[in-house]
Amino acid sequence: MVPVMNEIRRTGEVRIETSPVGPVVHPPDPAGHVVVYLHGDRYLASAPESALPLAAHLAARTGATVVCPRYRCAFPDALEDTQAGYLYGVESLGSGPVVVAGERLGAGLAAALLIRLRDAGARLPHGAVLISALLDLSLEASSLLLNEAADPTFRLAELRRRAARYAAGTAVSDPLLSPLHANLHGLPPIQLLAAGNDALVDDSLAFATRAARSGVTVDLRVRSDETELRAGLAPALAAFVGERTAAAPAARIA
Repeated sequence: MVPVMNEIRRTGEVRIETSPVGPVVHPPDPAGHVVVYLHGDRYLASAPESALPLAAHLAARTGATVVCPRYRCAFPDALEDTQAGYLYGVESLGSGPVVVAGERLGAGLAAALLIRLRDAGARLPHGAVLISALLDLSLEASSLLLNEAADPTFRLAELRRRAARYAAGTAVSDPLLSPLHANLHGLPPIQLLAAGNDALVDDSLAFATRAARSGVTVDLRVRSDETELRAGLAPALAAFVGERTAAAPAARIA
């Protein structure tokens, strides 16, 4: 039996509640579909509450119920928590299509979730949005060095320290830790949103190339800078969710 959620507050027309897996944002007019949104910041330190403003906008604009799973900042615990949040969304919050979205480490977890579900023959989401995605824990992409030099607020050494702690001894080539190294065949449509001046932009570029070569439908959008990316983020997410939930429901892998 699923524990009863407790309402914590209302924001405009949406209702935000606690749940066993993290905050859940309910739209005023539910459409029956679900978005699982995985938070993340540049130093792997944020909490799901940081995603609530965007989740509230998304819920109000699309009619989706948005669950923002809380995850532990260590591998593989974070992926286990992510899958628990996804299953909660699938089993408890709606009967329609599910879209997964995530930012930075959350985007990497979203990609890893797709791979794990595919390999298990489980129900896949109907699409995924990866924002400024951290997809390779080796942290060797050229954009990390180039954009560190251009952004005095970014500290690559700090990201590497936190990434090593997060990996908890797992090899950085592990495909569930670094989805850039995974077999990407059979994944649902993926949209990647990035900024050209972001230290992680090379992860999105490389992942889009590998996914397209694997036959995955890919929509890669690179904005000139972080300001432009943020300005268009909510409309881009809402449009993708609308497109994917209007399509046929997701199916199991044969």
